[in-house]
Amino acid sequence: MTEVGISLAEAVERHVHPGDSVHVMLGHSRWTAAAREVARQFWGTDPELTLVMTSLGALGALFFRGGLVRRVVTAYSGNSFPTYAPNPIFRQAYQSGEVAVEHWSILTLAQRLEAAARGLPAMVTGSLSGSDMAANDAFSTVDSPYGPIGLLAPLAPDVALCHAAVADTQGNLAFSEPLLEGVWGAWAARRGVVATVERIVDELPGLGHRVRVPAHRVLAVVEAPFGAHPGGLYAPGLPVQGYGEDIPFWVEAAEAARGDFDTWARTALLDPPDHRAYLDRLGNHRLDELRRRADPSSWTEDAAAHPLPEEEPVSDWEVAASLGAREVETVVAGHQADAVLAGAGAANLAAWVAVGRMRAAGWTGGLTAELGLWHYTPTPADPYIFNQRVFPGTSFLSDASTVLGMVVGGPGTTTVGCLGAAEVDRNGNLNSTQLADGRFLVGSGGANDVATRAAACVVVTLARPERLPDAVGYITAPGHRVVSVVTDRGVLRRLDGELRVAAVPAGAEPVDRRVQALVASCGWEPAVARTVHELDPVDPGEVRALREFDRKRLFLR
Repeated sequence: MTEVGISLAEAVERHVHPGDSVHVMLGHSRWTAAAREVARQFWGTDPELTLVMTSLGALGALFFRGGLVRRVVTAYSGNSFPTYAPNPIFRQAYQSGEVAVEHWSILTLAQRLEAAARGLPAMVTGSLSGSDMAANDAFSTVDSPYGPIGLLAPLAPDVALCHAAVADTQGNLAFSEPLLEGVWGAWAARRGVVATVERIVDELPGLGHRVRVPAHRVLAVVEAPFGAHPGGLYAPGLPVQGYGEDIPFWVEAAEAARGDFDTWARTALLDPPDHRAYLDRLGNHRLDELRRRADPSSWTEDAAAHPLPEEEPVSDWEVAASLGAREVETVVAGHQADAVLAGAGAANLAAWVAVGRMRAAGWTGGLTAELGLWHYTPTPADPYIFNQRVFPGTSFLSDASTVLGMVVGGPGTTTVGCLGAAEVDRNGNLNSTQLADGRFLVGSGGANDVATRAAACVVVTLARPERLPDAVGYITAPGHRVVSVVTDRGVLRRLDGELRVAAVPAGAEPVDRRVQALVASCGWEPAVARTVHELDPVDPGEVRALREFDRKRLFLR
């Protein structure tokens, strides 16, 4: 029987045990108060936990610095704020072998949980083949009467932790989409779910469609307002009030990882004896601000606080992203695509600008995102993919299995990916996982799923030998669907089966010299197309369109 209304400390103490495999469910909320309580109770005790978590984010460092985990199963281990970047705590733990890690893509991790939830011996996937993640023991390519297929072994955690919007007194949990990896982990968990919720109510009349985890799968429900903090909560039509992401808090965590993280963690997260004390430390003013951020029009406050940087000189990233936006338009037209999936950082901004122009010209397609968004419209002054203020106006909210497993690669939808990566090699292979010298980066996220299954991919990067090596240090995603690599010094396009120099920006120097500048910026000597096109100079309007989203130039500087 579900324990409803017990304390957070009691719920964790009773239901999370040393040696457990613990799945922290993210959805759009990114975090759960129960995860913080696990860190508080087990800090320094070496409980030998296995952490299953689609995206660790900066707060995932709690499990590392507290000595909680021996093994991690994940798709992304890095910071998301203020930029998508490696986290030194994860890097040190993985490189030293202190923590073992299994790298997956977002879709394949969700599919492994789904296989366990359905009681299946394996799940078919279209991802991973051709990447270094295919070496995972839980993935195999097998022959079948239908041709070679990729199979994923099921993944069943012992216990799952989640934050839902609301629960009834029976323990039924109501959620709102988008849901990223979905609720497969709740159904797959051997013992069940420890849930925090904004509110416990007597019943949920007319809200059965929002109950994604029924009471018989729930071990305990704890009422914990703002239990997703520093993540946010989207709860339309539910008897609770939503709130936005606490981005400054995420930034604090990322900055602390470069210094004395333990002291910061104790002060900010571990020392408050209960959830109420944690909220008191945040203060009512901060909580009220987070509630205001749930308003779709709240971006106007950010825009007012950060006017467009009109006078700043144009950066190399702004040139690359502007040219990338043009290339996305060309590729979408050539493939008659229905959707563009935007990756992170400058590639994301390039896709947003391209889609905005295409829609203004009458294109009926739209943006999609791995979180579970279809046909969303980004807001000014917010450069992040997971901007909760776009949810109310998005035409279809779902999860990663829908977007990465069907919108991308499904026969009914043609999708073009616009991606970034730390490295892109002569074959178009992408690396965001590990450099040749062993330095860990961040992992795949959804990049492998997009690059493996999209109709075509455009990559946006800078033309530097270290970014364009002859061979990547780790194949996060194979390059066979990469049709263009767009840089600040020109464009490489797949012609006659290989990436060739196909276009260079206009300039005062002769075309041949500009072509050679791009060739010299590669870690190999790319062939040059028979005809190299000159690209019009990037104009102020293109740069302004990018800066409209990234006013602090976090990704464009």
